[in-house]
Amino acid sequence: PMRRTLGLACALVFAFPWPARAETAASDPRAVEIADQVMKALGGKQRWDSLHYLRWTFEVAVGDTLRPGRRHSWDKHSGWHRVDGTNRAGQPFCYIENLNDSTGMAWVNSNPIAGDSLKKLMRSAHGQWINDSYWFLMPYKLRDPGVTLKYDGEVKDTTGTGAVYDRLALSFESVGMTPGDHYWVYVNRATHRVEKWEHLLQGAQPPPVPWTWEGWEEHGGLWFPTAHKSGNRTLYTRAVETAGEPKPKEFSAP
Repeated sequence: PMRRTLGLACALVFAFPWPARAETAASDPRAVEIADQVMKALGGKQRWDSLHYLRWTFEVAVGDTLRPGRRHSWDKHSGWHRVDGTNRAGQPFCYIENLNDSTGMAWVNSNPIAGDSLKKLMRSAHGQWINDSYWFLMPYKLRDPGVTLKYDGEVKDTTGTGAVYDRLALSFESVGMTPGDHYWVYVNRATHRVEKWEHLLQGAQPPPVPWTWEGWEEHGGLWFPTAHKSGNRTLYTRAVETAGEPKPKEFSAP
């Protein structure tokens, strides 16, 4: 699957805002406090909860080669999600899935899909959602249900910037497609912004793989990353749009 071949990461992403304390009881109070500072620096929980529609494009480049991307649209209030892209056979697809119950609609080469084939494509849409949205929205989801947050020490930057990071260790309790994934998130102590993470995917061998979180942009009073880099690979989460209204037939037709 794409997530494995690209060395990407995923964890369960919920469609609705979390309750006041949703992360597991094992989480450190200090780590939770830092997560709240991150949310405030992103634009605040109230603004995030009230955001209705969010769109972005997920793309991966290896060296100078940009692979075909996927365009996502999300209705945060209802849980409907749309993804448009091109499959391995070079056919354009449009999947529209309700994240709450995995029902929905799918078209491949403009042809509607039904039956068992539709169920299979809804699973594919859900996997793309889990992966692509976590790369885009992880800092907003530090306090999601099932997440265990641990404070993992102070780290000083070694490249000469003088930055000091608070490192958070994330693990998961029986959530997502790969609950054995582990992440270490580096929060700049001065700005409360996530600047990089390291991940060790379920079944992978150490050391963890480092990726930057950069190219931050402000949309609708909220901040979003547009690029992640690791070695010769760049992962883009860009062409960001926030909106109060859907586009015509955005969640009902290709």
